[in-house]
Amino acid sequence: MIEQFLNYMRYERNLSPRTVLTYEHSLRELEEYFGKLDQTVGWETLDADIIRDWLESKLDQGAKATSVNTALSAVRSFYRFALARRLVERDPAHLIEGPKKEKPLPQFLREKELNELLDEQQWGDTFKDVRARTIIIMLYETGVRVSELTGLDDGDVDFAACQLKVTGKRNKQRIVPFGEEMAEAVRRYVEVRDREVARQTTALLVTRKGERMTRSQVYAIVREQLSRVTTLKKRSPHVLRHTFATAMLNNGAGLESVKKLLGHESLETTEIYTHTTFEQLKRVYKEAHPRANLN
Repeated sequence: MIEQFLNYMRYERNLSPRTVLTYEHSLRELEEYFGKLDQTVGWETLDADIIRDWLESKLDQGAKATSVNTALSAVRSFYRFALARRLVERDPAHLIEGPKKEKPLPQFLREKELNELLDEQQWGDTFKDVRARTIIIMLYETGVRVSELTGLDDGDVDFAACQLKVTGKRNKQRIVPFGEEMAEAVRRYVEVRDREVARQTTALLVTRKGERMTRSQVYAIVREQLSRVTTLKKRSPHVLRHTFATAMLNNGAGLESVKKLLGHESLETTEIYTHTTFEQLKRVYKEAHPRANLN
């Protein structure tokens, strides 16, 4: 039955040899698994529980969710073929859900790295330096997206109330507070900008030509500056957004509050940062507990 299916995949579906080999490996593996459980079980009598047990055994052996889902896909395709050819009377795989793929944990800067990056003594007084430091501070202190940052106008900054009016996805607006350090940095930037640049726009952040900065220009600045203090592979503005969220949660902010500050629509999106903070706790535990690393 497996050979019939594989020939169908090769000659009628014209799938690549590598894909066919992957499907064959999964089917042979499952066949071996249920054969060891009960010699009387075959493809015609296989039930969903055995398939689930097989998938769980793969996860227990260290297989990633992606490879387990590929194996399940092979079994589903096999049974669809077998049903169409009337080789079996039922499909035990069609209602089985594969494991959810793990989302990569957000990358973030450590407090020591940020302190080093924002140290005023490491920066010059040029428009370029003042603007770059202001961008870093704004992304870290507010957690705004890069598109939200570049979309800010002067009128969106309320120095008296220390808050930003941010326009997010689908033009939804939210108010984000900021601290005195950022207020001082933005004031200084505006002073240098107005003295040295002839603005062509109402934008807060502008180029040397006075035009609104683009996302790619902010990306380039952030990537250059983060390279000074971190070995993270990802050095985008989003890393500073992740750092903002992680710092807030680590210092007692509630999940719902962080959700609102980030402009997330779903709490599930924000919850990924709780996993990040737990990973931090595990590292601290292993470094600090005297018996954590005993063999």
